[in-house]
Amino acid sequence: MSSLISSVSWVRRGVATHHPEKYVLDEGELERVSKLQRIELEDARKELERAHKAAAQMGRGAEGDEADDLHDEDEGEWVDEDSDADADPNAMDQDEPMDQDEPAVAADGTPQEGEKDDDLAKYNLDDYDEDDVVPAMGPFSNIKGLTYYRNNDEDPYITLKEEDLLKGMQEDDEREELEILPTDNLLVAAKTEDEISQLEIYVYDESEENLYVHHDLMLPSFPLCLEWLDFPPVTSPSARASGSNPAKQFGNYIAVGTMEPEIEIWSLDIIEAMYPDMVLGRPDETAAHVPVPAGTGKKKRKKAKHRAASAAHHVDAVLALSWNRTHRNLLASASADRTVKLWDLSRDPTAGGEQGALRSFDVHKDKVQAVQWNAHEPTVLLTGSYDRTVRTFDSRAPDAGVGATLGSDVEALRWDPFEAHGFYVSLENGIILNFDARTLPSNLSSPSPARFTLSAHDGAASALDVNPHVRGVLATGGTDKIVKVWNINEDQDLGKRQVSAVTSRDLGVGKIFSVAWSPDDPLTLAAAGSKAKLQVWDIGANAGARKVLGPKVAEAGRTLRAKEGGGVVGVASDDEESSGEEGGDE
Repeated sequence: MSSLISSVSWVRRGVATHHPEKYVLDEGELERVSKLQRIELEDARKELERAHKAAAQMGRGAEGDEADDLHDEDEGEWVDEDSDADADPNAMDQDEPMDQDEPAVAADGTPQEGEKDDDLAKYNLDDYDEDDVVPAMGPFSNIKGLTYYRNNDEDPYITLKEEDLLKGMQEDDEREELEILPTDNLLVAAKTEDEISQLEIYVYDESEENLYVHHDLMLPSFPLCLEWLDFPPVTSPSARASGSNPAKQFGNYIAVGTMEPEIEIWSLDIIEAMYPDMVLGRPDETAAHVPVPAGTGKKKRKKAKHRAASAAHHVDAVLALSWNRTHRNLLASASADRTVKLWDLSRDPTAGGEQGALRSFDVHKDKVQAVQWNAHEPTVLLTGSYDRTVRTFDSRAPDAGVGATLGSDVEALRWDPFEAHGFYVSLENGIILNFDARTLPSNLSSPSPARFTLSAHDGAASALDVNPHVRGVLATGGTDKIVKVWNINEDQDLGKRQVSAVTSRDLGVGKIFSVAWSPDDPLTLAAAGSKAKLQVWDIGANAGARKVLGPKVAEAGRTLRAKEGGGVVGVASDDEESSGEEGGDE
């Protein structure tokens, strides 16, 4: 799979800045990067300059001094007006002052008697040559230096060049193109295509049903998971007060987990950024970049040994992230190193001393695939692993947690936003399970029956999300390339939950790796997968979905608007048909 989108994250309306800023490479930024990278300042300068040159060659343009250097190379030199050799052949003849009569003087240089007039004495003509020349004033004061120039660019007296005018117009056009309206959503996709990994930031205008790429950010490694947060990391430039501007308390950031053991946090309000605002964990500290031999020669290939775990940093790929919306400075991460770690974004990892993870939890025996904070109990974590177990525990007392043993590897999990103790788990065998954490045992060898079991997909149920606006609405996606929406009702008499399929669709994105409900629209979700395509699907465009979910949407105080067409919005392409024509509702 050389091209795919592994994860998608929404940004709610009104969070992104109206006019995103351009990345500025100055001395302060170089110093910040050198601290985060733990390299010398000159090395950081060279690294970022190479990145800027590469961006310029790709057509992005250069900023700052580089732009001036490139601009100077194309400009011609001005003509020296005082040099006859370099004089412009088309220049007008310059006016020369006419010779003036000089008074008769004696041999010793003194004026002859009677020649010096008292009326002229006040002008001090004897010291005329020693006086500084005072420029004449008036509308024709510069007539002596008047020169004809072939175009305005060569005329030094025209300060606003045509090139500057064009540049100003281009900047205005670019500013308008980069504008993000308060009615726009942002969508962030972790995309890898042709072995190049990047974050693609899309703008979704729901009223116009328009989706397009706004900008992108290059990543050093294959991205696996995303998590949006509004807390400015302490190493972010926006987190520092400057002049009359106080430090920001809120922002627009995305945390990225990759195949490397680091977690990168990027600002989504900066265009063409070359380096993240914060990096949690370092490869030189964890030695994760050192390969482990797996056997050579004719001997039987041995299973690779796990790297030695560290309490301060991850030592393997980061598979999942979860931001605590109550304690906004806390970020939880799950890793292939079999640990879950807790990070404090208000601690500076470059300040010296032990500035690694705040806590490290060893609650699983294999790779930890998923993690999420409980919105109702902000100290409680839910985790799922390849050891075929789920665990929920208080981060202050992890040894007192409870869990359940499953029949397959965990793919994804979510807390129910309407129920503090309920959660969903999707498995590699295509099964969706719902649990009540209050009934789970502390001993994993004890039985832990689920409240209901749903056979959702043929193949792995690789994506899962619970609707935050409407109670009992679930979206799942699988390697069978189908996105499905489920309706869950609770039978008060029997005390059981009834699950029914609302609608399903092949959105043409390949195997589904991520589904996510919109934070603003009750029945809009995004999906992406193995074809490196992102689609936005408005479930309300389906008549059957409106009939089934309409009462729930009204009960939640939301308005359900009927829409024409298939309800699927993708990025317009010249060589592809409308993405809304792909697939169909079932």
